Amino acid sequence: MKIGIAVFLLLFISCSKPKEAAKIVGIQPYERFSKEKATDLAKTISEYYHLKTIVLPEKKLPKSAFINIKSPRYRADSIIIIQKKSDFKNCDYILGLTDNDISITKKEADGSIKKPEWKYNDFGVMGLAYRPGNSAIISSFRLKNKEQKLFSERLKKVVIHEFGHNLGLPHCKNKHCVMTSACEKISTIDNEKMSLCETCASKIKS
Repeated sequence: MKIGIAVFLLLFISCSKPKEAAKIVGIQPYERFSKEKATDLAKTISEYYHLKTIVLPEKKLPKSAFINIKSPRYRADSIIIIQKKSDFKNCDYILGLTDNDISITKKEADGSIKKPEWKYNDFGVMGLAYRPGNSAIISSFRLKNKEQKLFSERLKKVVIHEFGHNLGLPHCKNKHCVMTSACEKISTIDNEKMSLCETCASKIKS
């Protein structure tokens, strides 16, 4: 009997796969970004992507990302790189949140700046994330509205969208999916649902 139990335990241990550690998303609020909003957005990521989130201590935006070409703002791509290089030992992803304006240079497939160059050389955006990646930045600057509910919904949609890119999701052709391309219009964000379509949801599950 003892031998039988020992064999059973040996088989059980050898067949049991070790559990993967849960991925952790560090929510990084930058100076003056509301802690309440940061906590709410951390909850949004946790609910939509079933990942653990932690709100990190507030910090200043990196000076090296600051520019003043059209107006004082910060380069989104620079922030993403700086976040990736930061020492966050307990986080698998970093999602930055700021109330400041952020921008990028929009380029064509051949690497040239999109025309007209004056518009796209330093183009204001609502968020940026690479696909796949472990760093994203979201700005509330272009999402603000007198209606707090609408403002909050816009912010959550952009957070879900950009972090979806980090997880490998491309832009979606479904105009009601939260992963649809904004096409430089805030109205696109307002018209989309705050959820993934079935196709995008299945990609996440797989």
